[in-house]
Amino acid sequence: MTELEELRFLNSILLEELPHCQRDAEGFSPDAASQRRLLRALMNVRPPKKLRTDFITVQDRLLQREVRKKGIVDIATLPTLKESALYTGKHASQLILWQGDITRLNADAIVNAANSALLGCFCPGHRCIDNEIHSAAGLQLRNACAQLMLAQGHDEPTGQARLTPAFNLPSRYVLHTVGPIIPPQHSRASAAEAAQLAACYRSCLELAAENDLHSIAFCCISTGEFHFPNEQAAQIAIRTVLKGLEQHPSLKVVFNVFKDKDAATYQRELQSFRNSPCIHS
Repeated sequence: MTELEELRFLNSILLEELPHCQRDAEGFSPDAASQRRLLRALMNVRPPKKLRTDFITVQDRLLQREVRKKGIVDIATLPTLKESALYTGKHASQLILWQGDITRLNADAIVNAANSALLGCFCPGHRCIDNEIHSAAGLQLRNACAQLMLAQGHDEPTGQARLTPAFNLPSRYVLHTVGPIIPPQHSRASAAEAAQLAACYRSCLELAAENDLHSIAFCCISTGEFHFPNEQAAQIAIRTVLKGLEQHPSLKVVFNVFKDKDAATYQRELQSFRNSPCIHS
């Protein structure tokens, strides 16, 4: 199959399952780029249910080809904070700050900032981290999350973490955690909300250790659609991870940022932590 044939094949199967999307699908041009956007949109809105074997085969081939094209980033090749001199205190050789697309990282686990349903973002083509991870991993990820939620029987609480395979991502696993939601008009999170965000980082570190993982990449939990103030979130992330590494000395942690403002915030906060005598308080 050519790439366009793969896309048409996948879209035809999804449209059979989602006939109410047919009219919207007719608005997409027949070229490969447009059909790829349609595929993502259909994948985003498809509810969790059994997948056809031939769909999985073609979807996996397409997604794995795309991740190779984007370029897989092995965290073993990234400079640690000690090597980059951003932070030279305790655990500096276990920490990395990297700006880029988290779905490119070859770590034992990447962290997904999920919502309480834990099924991924259902908004077609949305650019939140939840949508990006599910779209790159494939529809098996939503099905795996649905199995967890069915067994659990209730929404995922804020501050906890759940583990699934990563499927077509370069990482081995995805750690899903639900961060606190901050009203957009608030310039600072409350003490209770700050504690919830710290719990997200702590739960992910503990779950990674329980599953004998040696590397984990954190996105900026809650700072996007959940409106947690960036600077305060970075302070909590750094402080909580540094404390957590006391219990998990073999774990390597990547602070993954995507936006320039987040990169600048982490660089600034790491500089302040480097100069602080109370980084573990």
